[in-house]
Parts: sequence; C-alpha cells; structure tokens
Amino acid sequence: MSTTTENGVGGYRNTSGEKTYKKTTSSALKGAIQLGIGYTVGNLTSKPDRDVLMQDFYVVESVFLPSEGSNLTPAHHYPDFRFKTYAPLAFRYFRELFGIKPDDYLYSICNEPLIELSNPGASGSLFYLTSDDEFIIKTVQHKEAEFLQKLLPGYYMNLNQNPRTLLPKFYGLYCIQSGGVNIRLVVMNNVLPRSVKMNYKYDLKGSTYKRRASRKEREKACPVFKDLDFQDMHEGLYFDADTYNALMKTLQRDCLVLESFKIMDYSLLLAVHVLDQSPKEGGEPGQAVGDGKRPVAQRVLYSTAMESIQGDGKAAEAHTTDDTMGGIPAKSHKEEKLLIFLGIIDILQSYRFIKKLEHSWKALVYDGDSVSVHRPGFYANRFLKFMSTSVFRKTPTIRFSPSKRTRTSIPALKSSSQEILSSQKEEKEEERRQSLGGARSLASLDGQGRPAHDYQSSTHSCVVKTKNEMASSSTFTLQDSAICLTSEQSTMDVEVDMDRDDGSVLDVYLVSIHSLVPNYTLFPT
Repeated sequence: MSTTTENGVGGYRNTSGEKTYKKTTSSALKGAIQLGIGYTVGNLTSKPDRDVLMQDFYVVESVFLPSEGSNLTPAHHYPDFRFKTYAPLAFRYFRELFGIKPDDYLYSICNEPLIELSNPGASGSLFYLTSDDEFIIKTVQHKEAEFLQKLLPGYYMNLNQNPRTLLPKFYGLYCIQSGGVNIRLVVMNNVLPRSVKMNYKYDLKGSTYKRRASRKEREKACPVFKDLDFQDMHEGLYFDADTYNALMKTLQRDCLVLESFKIMDYSLLLAVHVLDQSPKEGGEPGQAVGDGKRPVAQRVLYSTAMESIQGDGKAAEAHTTDDTMGGIPAKSHKEEKLLIFLGIIDILQSYRFIKKLEHSWKALVYDGDSVSVHRPGFYANRFLKFMSTSVFRKTPTIRFSPSKRTRTSIPALKSSSQEILSSQKEEKEEERRQSLGGARSLASLDGQGRPAHDYQSSTHSCVVKTKNEMASSSTFTLQDSAICLTSEQSTMDVEVDMDRDDGSVLDVYLVSIHSLVPNYTLFPT
C-alpha cells in the first residue's frame, strides 16, 4: 500500500507525486469521468425526447464498468468502478436549453484529456476543465449533491422563465463508486476563458469579516482576492448606463431566486482583463490551448458574461468575438479599458441548522451583519448593495445645457464666422450726428421710463433673417445705436426675446455687445 502526503485542501499526493482524492488518483478519476459520461450520454440518445416529468428529477441510473470490460462497457486500465447518473432526462433538457448537442458534449469531455486546475477555495474540491474551455467538472460533497437534486425542479422552472442568468449552469450530476468511496461530480459552465489573461481575480460576498486574501494566497501566480482587497485595489468598475442596468437587473433577479431557495454564502467570481496593459494571451501556466480542430471559444448558448446579462434577445454572436471572448466592456477609475468576466458560484449552500449555528456563534464574537454566513434575505440584500455601490458603477454622463439667454441673444452669433463690413469713420461722422439727433426722446418713454413698444414708429429697427437667408448674409441693424453687424456663411438661427415688456434686455445687449463679441466692430452708420 502506497503512502500519501497531505497537499493542502485539494487532497493528497502519493509517493509518485500524483494527486489523490479519497484514495483515488487524479488520473484514474479523470479516466472514470470520461468513460462514465461517454457511456451514459451515448446510451441516452436512444431514448426518445419527451417532456420532463416530476419523477424524472429523482431518477438515478447506474452502470458497472469493470476493468476487463463487459457486453455493454469497454475495457479500461483503471480500477473497477460503478458510475451513477442523476436525473439524466432532466439534465438532457438543461443541455438542450443551452444549445448543447450530445455530440458536442461528448466531444468536449471525452475527446481530449481533462485539465486539472488549482483549487482557489477552501472546500477541498477538485476542478477539471475541458480542453476546449467549455465545461468545468467539480467534485462536490454528499450534502451539496443531495441539495442540488432537491433543487432541480425549481431550477428547471427558473431556467424556463429566464435562461439568461449569472447563476451556475448545471449540465450533469454524477457519482463514481470505487474502492468503497463515493466521488460526486457536477458539470458546469466555465466562467473564465483560459485564452484571456486575467489580471485580477476576486471572490466577492459583500461581507467584511475575514474577507481579505491570505498571505499564502497572495504569493500565488494568479491569486484570488476578496472583498476588502477589491476596495483597496479598485474604486469601482464603470459601465455605460445600458450595460450597468442590464447587469444589476440580472443580479437582482438571480438573488431573488437564491433567496426563494433559502440559499446563502454564495459568491460572485469576478475576473478583470486590462486591455491597455497586456495583449490577449494564455491563462495559467501549463494549460493546453486545444487540439486545433475546433476554435478555443465558448460556443454554449448564454455561457459568456455578456450573453448572460443581455435579456432583450440580442444575438449572441454579436457579443462573443475573438477580441472580447464574451467579456463585458468596462473602465476603471483611471480610464483603463477593461473586459469583465463574472458569474455567481457556490450556490449549493442552504441555510440549514449547521449554518444557523455558525452565524449565531460568529455574531456573538463579531458584528453579526459583517460575517458571511447570514440568513438568505439579509445576505441577498447585502450582496446586492455591495455590488451596486462598491463594485459596479455607472459611467457619469456630462451634459451641457445652455441657458435661455445664451440661446436667444445676440452673442450666439459668435459661434459662426463673421465678416464685419466697415466704412471710413470720416465719411460717416455726419450721419452719426444726425442719427444721434433723432434718438428717442423722453416723450417716447412710458410712465416708468421704459421705451415704448411701438416698433413700427420707433427709430429702433430689428431685422432678423431666417436660417436660409442667413446662409448667404445675415444682418442685424440697430439704427439708434449705430451698430451694424453682418455675418457671412452663417447657419445659426437667431431668436430675439420679445416677450419682455421693457427694453432692458435690448439695452444690455447694446452696452455689452463689444465685450461679449470682441470681433464685432463698432462704427457710425
């Protein structure tokens, strides 16, 4: 019997250095996964399509795969194992709902070796990624698998109402029995494409108690930071108004679903790719890029971040390109261009008795509202508040609204090109004296000292041409003040405010026109 040594939370390594999980080597586990799924999905194609019934959620199919093979199963060089499939018809419906064909599902999982990922969490689970970047296979505990099986009817109803969601997309639930142990697996969508380098990764819960990455985590090549780290490193991620509204609407809808299922302690997996900092390149070291036969790009319907929040029927192809890989465009507070990849993870934690005890104990020692474990309703509200205020923000829009006087006064002509026609001052001196001699007298003022409004008999004359007329020449003549302004090639509409009962507005323009429009020339007429 070989000895094993502990290897962190992800399992053990035997004397040959290979990682083991529940006394099963990683290579044997990956081989059993591919053999079992290959057999069950292939066998499922022979069953006719029909509507999913309530009893379908509780069906468990089992097949024994001996190493020497049988009439139904192929021979293999792994230990004998039994492979169980939970709710096969229900999960077939889920895969069809997301546009996954049986051949594509088998190709992704069984055609190429699975890639083992480093475990970023403290759950002790193993993570395997398919070579084409489509699916994540995760080991789960017995309670989590049992909870998912109970969740399936409600999950089915939610997906029918809203297939676009940031919640995990479950494609299969399986169990491998070998050597007296049960290894339960769930197949999900992959949130983070390996072909895009993630400059930052975060696991966000909206709480503050112990929500900072450990020193050991920070020393990793691709550390996963937490809530307090995000607040220290970023001042929010900025989206345009439509994207922000779509994102928050999706989060609100998903949190409402989780609350209705009494689910808490979930996280938002958030990854940030800085476009201005580094080009698109491979992710973690040692990961394959694919076999070259099919492009490394997510093809599953609604599997990318952008597709998951677009709820208005927009075409998925418009958002999944080689440049963005389905990421959501955003900007940092430093105006850096970013691509955001995100999804809600770890939803198989219900607020059971043990979680209630955990919250009660932590609340006695720490602030009860700051710990991660909390009742589902409070947890959802705190989660949404943190995301909408500290993480995601709407890009502010700057709008300039000119005042009425700016729009309706003579200085508006300043924006158009002006050509001032002037004559010699000596030739117009006599006409200026005559004009000033005929200026309005006190008799032309009413009892309050305001100019009378008889524009027909008054010596004031205001000539305002229309937009078409001003295209060739626009003239504004004030005989009393001896000001003549002419603009060439002007396309601006000029409006003069005649609503006032007094001539104060007009008089102000006469006094200040030279200061407001310095290019105008004041000359006698």
